[in-house]
Amino acid sequence: MSRAVSADDVADRWQSAWAGRERRAFAEVCAPDVHYEDPFCAQPLDGPDAIADHAARLWTLLPDAGIERTGERLTDGRFVAAPCKLLGTHRGSLDGLPASGRFLVVHLVFYCELDPPRERLWRVRTFLDAYDAAVQLGVLPARGTLSERALLMLRGFGLRARG
Repeated sequence: MSRAVSADDVADRWQSAWAGRERRAFAEVCAPDVHYEDPFCAQPLDGPDAIADHAARLWTLLPDAGIERTGERLTDGRFVAAPCKLLGTHRGSLDGLPASGRFLVVHLVFYCELDPPRERLWRVRTFLDAYDAAVQLGVLPARGTLSERALLMLRGFGLRARG
């Protein structure tokens, strides 16, 4: 890149890559040896192509997916924490999960490290509440319900007295 970029600019381009449905956008915003993790990855992903494949799964599930900034980003110039929310309607099926037609809002934080020249993303970890996303999709019971208590009991956690 020929011009100096800020961590905020890189975070903007990262969010745009997720919402823009352009695989090449990940190659433009990520270092070739980028490392990525989120709760839906079976293992960490390496390289922009692997992230683009992962994003394509999101685009299949939520064809209208968008990402909105939800607060101020925190940065020291090398690291940036970017709070956002993912919005979209579950219209696509994937891996046996049929489309529900439900609208989904998932709050998340991208925690990123820029590459040494501070022009692209080098390490990214996404933090989000996967359980809440599954509740919104109707896959898991809402917290505090009898259904959740039964699920916990089946998982071996037992029932706890409320106090």
